[in-house]
Amino acid sequence: QVQLVESGGGLVQPGGSLKLSCAASKSISSFNIMGWYRQAPGIQRESVAQITTGGDTYYADSVKGRFTISRDNAKNTVNLQMNTLNSADTAVYYCYAHNGYRDFWGQGTQVTVSS
Repeated sequence: QVQLVESGGGLVQPGGSLKLSCAASKSISSFNIMGWYRQAPGIQRESVAQITTGGDTYYADSVKGRFTISRDNAKNTVNLQMNTLNSADTAVYYCYAHNGYRDFWGQGTQVTVSS
């Protein structure tokens, strides 16, 4: 088992930036894929960004060029740098990990983009 704890969410104005962090309770080196999903009210949860143990990354089209995912195996963290935020980015953001057998999820952190 592993606990994933997100932090860094909050209220930001359009055009602003936020950095989300996900801290794992154990080594993340065994997780093939880690990433971030988000869910806005009334909308299905969607993948935002993912990163493999080898450092390969995937981004949703809606965030390409604005969001950057990174993982630090030494600190057992996965970060999501979000720039040029807009109202469509408002959602609860969830940290995700997959070890080849099952998925693990954090509790989520709210990101609200509003003036």
